[in-house]
Amino acid sequence: MIYPTKTALVLLDGLLAWQKVNVAAFLTGGLMHSYPELAGEPYGDADGNAYLPLVREPIFVFAADGQTMRRTYDRAMSRGIGFTLYTRPLFTTSSDPENRASVAVTNAADLDLVGLGLHGERKIVDKIVNGLKLMT
Repeated sequence: MIYPTKTALVLLDGLLAWQKVNVAAFLTGGLMHSYPELAGEPYGDADGNAYLPLVREPIFVFAADGQTMRRTYDRAMSRGIGFTLYTRPLFTTSSDPENRASVAVTNAADLDLVGLGLHGERKIVDKIVNGLKLMT
């Protein structure tokens, strides 16, 4: 199925495996909060057990070096699309208020980006991630 929207994560090359998974989870959680339509319907099995919904559409995960991460950030900003971000200092904080405070005291040009989460009209997201390679 082709959806009219697209969801993409852009993760910095060179992160440790646990960091990639952690960043992806945080970015996706933020997107689900901001775009509740991303949630599918709840699941249920043949025994009557109920399960929570999953994201309703595929999430494309791309890899980027630092320069490409910054270019992707700039593209998203210039198109006015809302997005989630994860910066390197967030690996050392221990709470959501600390995370927000870390970002709040940093100028946009100085954000040490390690992850971006994008969701929006397919054409817009495609332009933002144009040239990026899917993470393997």
